[in-house]
Amino acid sequence: MFEFLDKVPLNLAIIGCLTLGLAPFLPEPHIWEKLKMLAGGTLQKPVDIFDLCLHALPWLLLLAKLARMATVK
Repeated sequence: MFEFLDKVPLNLAIIGCLTLGLAPFLPEPHIWEKLKMLAGGTLQKPVDIFDLCLHALPWLLLLAKLARMATVK
């Protein structure tokens, strides 16, 4: 898995966060809406759970890439 993180360009992970991670942008980012549903306990439909995973994936990839970059110099 670490080899995969090393191969992913940082700018690609950032672009993924800014596009898929935040889309749709109006009225509020979808990831924010799903996180509020999760905190409120209303995230119950399978499609909403899938949607949260889909929009969270670029953010998780970016965090893993940044953590890998911080530990390996």
